[in-house]
Order: sequence, then structure tokens, then C-alpha cells
Amino acid sequence: MVVCGDDGLAYRLAAELRGVYREQVTLVVPPAGRRVRQPVVGRARAASAALLDMVNAAVNRTGNADPGGADRELDATEPTEDVLADAGVERATALALVYDDDETNIRAALTARRLNPRLRLVLRLYNRRLGQHIEELLDQSATLATGDGPGSGTGSGTGTGAGSTTVLSDADTAAPALAATALVGTSKVVETDGLLLRAVERNPPRPGEVADPGLCTLALLSATSNDPAGADGSEGSGELGPQLLPDAAAVEAATGRGTVALEQVSYSGPPLPAGRAGVPAFGELFSRRLRWSLAGLAACVVALAVALMLVTGDHPLHATYVTLLDLFSINEPAHNKDTGRQILQLLSGFVGLLLLPVLLAAVLEALGTFRSASALRKPPRGLGGHVVLLGLGKIGTRVLTRLREMDIPVVCVEADPEARGMATARRLRVPVVLGDVTQEGVLEAAKIHRAHSLLALTSVDTTNLEAVLYARSVRSRLRVVLRLYDDDFATAVYRTLRAAHPGALTRSRSVTHLAAPSFAGAMMGRQILGAIPVERRVLLFAAVEVAGHPQLEGKTVGEAFRAGAWRVLALEVPDGEVSDGGRAQGGAPERARESRLVWELPDTYVLRGSDRVVLAATRRGLAELLGRRAARRGVDV
Repeated sequence: MVVCGDDGLAYRLAAELRGVYREQVTLVVPPAGRRVRQPVVGRARAASAALLDMVNAAVNRTGNADPGGADRELDATEPTEDVLADAGVERATALALVYDDDETNIRAALTARRLNPRLRLVLRLYNRRLGQHIEELLDQSATLATGDGPGSGTGSGTGTGAGSTTVLSDADTAAPALAATALVGTSKVVETDGLLLRAVERNPPRPGEVADPGLCTLALLSATSNDPAGADGSEGSGELGPQLLPDAAAVEAATGRGTVALEQVSYSGPPLPAGRAGVPAFGELFSRRLRWSLAGLAACVVALAVALMLVTGDHPLHATYVTLLDLFSINEPAHNKDTGRQILQLLSGFVGLLLLPVLLAAVLEALGTFRSASALRKPPRGLGGHVVLLGLGKIGTRVLTRLREMDIPVVCVEADPEARGMATARRLRVPVVLGDVTQEGVLEAAKIHRAHSLLALTSVDTTNLEAVLYARSVRSRLRVVLRLYDDDFATAVYRTLRAAHPGALTRSRSVTHLAAPSFAGAMMGRQILGAIPVERRVLLFAAVEVAGHPQLEGKTVGEAFRAGAWRVLALEVPDGEVSDGGRAQGGAPERARESRLVWELPDTYVLRGSDRVVLAATRRGLAELLGRRAARRGVDV
């Protein structure tokens, strides 16, 4: 395996491949003086080395030698052809290009595909549309060069075979986890190519109640997960975590512990329109005060028309017409009419005088609305219970999109008016406060004193910490989520904030920690659909071919389930077809769902070599099921 990158994700990915999948890794990084976020990369490098030492110790205890050779680290400013050749790309199984710059990754991928057409490529690209085109181009190039069938289909994250290409984004991988962390009780979602997996945290059942497991129970939460001062929080805390993929006996024996259940798995329908709003178009054009003024004038006109009809006995339509003529002062004076008619004409003229400024205000307000359609919105006066999002960079933009998809009110704070996510905020009609979050009054403008939670996602750790500390001084019980690069720093901050504010929820999250499992799984040749965080751990969802895996092939769904490691969730079938084996060998559902996946498979269904299944697995469970070296050595990873 070859990993090329310039930040902490490269080191975390190398550690994942070494420590979990037991693969030999060649790491290509810039020289020490030119690395991005040097202190953070240094700590990530140390963590990678520590994890490798731990696994080597496990190998020594089992008496198995390392046949794969030593790992290497190369210093190179850019992944040029000579550098890739020196890293052994011609002989490698997979190459990960995780530079922070999309152009660097694309240029290196084109070179690597020419050097080794059968190489499995994993690219880190923020631009999803460009990523799909690059993926198709590289797959087509590999097919023509090797003469084999395509290693992957179209769409991001579909590469499974030799010569395949998988395009992933650390922002897309981490965004659901960050959004879910900020909202207790909000579903955790993994979505890819129309497939929606929704995991929901549920509180422990009361005495006498039976917990609804949904489609299945994914995890048992730790006993302190619902306690604001509990163990959940920082990835690096090292405290006792949850129990992933428990069996029925463990679920039944657990008391006082919440669960994570798979509640809904179905296509979510067409994407929501970008400009959806809670008020009609008329309300977007005119303010509430102006709408009330127009409504009051309309009521006056109706009252005058009714009064004229009663006084003169006219037809309702004719009475309304005459009232409007009086209103706009284009009717003849009622000199020779009775007193009632004259009074009504005077009242109509007075209402007409009031109507003119209101109509002028409506025209000016409508013009101002059209003129400022692309301008940033300000937080409404009565806003409350919202999420304050700091930073509209790569991660912040993706998290903002996720929150709006769940109809969560958001107020963004950004210091750079040209930030990457400003266009997304305008398109989604999200209020934005421009200003440095460390300056006094900026968080107040975002209504932090009435907010539900604070997401600090800027690229500067000290800025995130300062914003959280100030927000806690304004509202001590505010729920906060910090994006911190340095694990040691994150752990120290989390524990201190937990001790200082035991009644408030505090969470620290690392984007590279959440993204590395998906990148590592893609390098191993899996179709990783996504990852769902369960407290400090991660549960992966992957699509796997049954053929070639003795733990699955020829076994029933019940026999294939291994508690704490993996669990078969669904069976993929062609559109409009139903698995005959399912009906013959265990009674699979009578029809396939629109997503081409059959859920709620019976435990008696026998998995065949031609089947393709979706399973939930822990990182180590997926390595044990599909990893080559761990299975050969017999090392407990």
C-alpha cells in the first residue's frame, strides 16, 4: 500500500492500514519544513508509530514473523513520476492520494494509472462532480490498458476490484458525524447513491416496556452516554466505550443502557429544493408589518363596500366598484346624494390617502428584496433553539448542507466574506454573521444566548477553543462540539471543559479520525458506503461480494453474524427481481425495494457466492473478514 499526503489524514490512514489491516505501507509526505500543520502531523506520526509498535508486539506474542517486510517513509514535495516509481507504485496493490489540493491528487492519479493500470486508486477530492468524471476516466483508462472488465461502476465510492478508482471526500465522510454530534436525538445518516441508512439513539426502556429494535440493534451505548459528564467525548480519551453489533443475548441482558437502532433504510426521494422556505413567496417579498398593513386596508375596503351596499341598496359588485372609485379619487363628488353616501365617500377618500404610502412601501420593499436576493441574511429577531456554526470552509460547508437537509435552523459565523461556503449559505437562505468570532459582539449577533448548540469548525484550534469558552461564559449549559486537530490537546480540552461544566455536553471531534476508516476500507477494495459514529467509535457500512469469503459463503444469515465484528443487513438484487434462493431457503421478502436492496432477511437464508450483501462492521471486524495478512497470520486485531 502506498499513501501520499501532506497532512494528518495521511498518517492516520497509514496507521489504519498498518494497525488494523496489517498491510505493508509506504508513506510519501513532504519534507519536515514544508508539511501542513507541522505540530499536528508530528503527533499523528507518533500515534502511527505507537500503533504499529503495539501490533508488532501482538505479532511477537503469537510467534508469527512479519513476511511483508518493513514499512517505509519517503520525503517528497510533490508526487511526481519519479517519486511514485521510487515508492513502488508499479508493484503496489493500492495507492491513496490524500493531499489537501484536488489538482495535486488528480495529476498524481493520472501518472499512477499510466505506471500501473491494475493499481487500485483512492483519491481525496472535495469537488464531487469532478470526482465522478475523474473516476470514470481513470476506470476507462484501466480497462483499455488491461483488457479486463471495469473494476468499478460509476459514482463515488464504487471501486472494488484491481484497477478500480474510488473518489472520497473527508468532508463528506465527517459531516454526518459532526452534525449528529451537535444534535442529541437527531438521526445519524449515511447516504450514497440514493441509499439512506438512518441510525437512531434510543434511551433505555422503562420498567415493563419493550424496546423497539427497528430493523436491528447496531450498538449498546455506554452507561454514561446520556450523562453530560460521562465518558463520551474525545476520541483519544481511552475510556470504556460502547458495545458494537451485540447479539440478542447481550441486548436482552443490558439494563439501563441506551441503544443505537437501524430505524429506516429506504430511498429518501428527490433532493430537497435549495431555496425551500417556511413562508410563501408573498411573504418573501414583503415584511410582516407591510403584510398586516395591506390586510388592514383590504378589510377597510370590504367594510366600506358593505356599508355602501346597505345605504344605497346597490348590487355588491357595483358597490365595490364605486368604493374603489372613491378610494382612488376618480369618482364624481356626491354633492346631491344623501348624507350617508357623502360620509362613505369621505371615508373612502381618507382610506385612499393611507393606501398610497403603503403601495409605495410595497414597491420599494419588493425591489429591495429582488436586489438583495443574493445578499446574506441576518438572524431573525426571535430566533431560538438553533445551531451556531463557526467556519464555512470545506467541513463547515458540508455540515451546513447536512443540517439544512434535516431542517435544522442554523446561523453561520464566518470572518472571510469570500469563504468557500458563502455561496452555499446564500443558496440555502441561511443567516450569516460576518466577523471574527474572537471579537466581542459577534457571537451575540448569532443569538448564542438562545442557541441549542455550538459547532466550532474553523481550521484554527485556538479559535475554536476561544469561541467555546466565551459561549460557555454566556450560556453555561450550551452544548458544544469542537473540531480539534491535535488529539492530546483535544483530550485535555474535553476533560477540562467537562470538569468545569458538568451539566453541559462537550464533544471534541477529529475529521481525520472519522474519515480514515473509509479511506482505508476503499484501499482494501471494499465499497464503503459510509460510517456512523457511536460515541468514540465508528461503525462502517460496506457492500461486499459473498464469493471468496468462507465466513459468509454457504452459511445462513444467522450463522454469518459475528457479534462485535460484522452483521449482514441487506441483500442486493436486480431491479424488479427477487432472490429465488431467498424464497426456497428461508422465505426472503416477496418483493425487492426500490433501492434494489432486500432488508430484514430471515436468519435461515443461505448466502450464495453470487450474492452481494450490505453489512455493518467494526473496523477490526471488517479487517478480519476481508484482510489478507491478518487472516494469514492469525493475529488478533
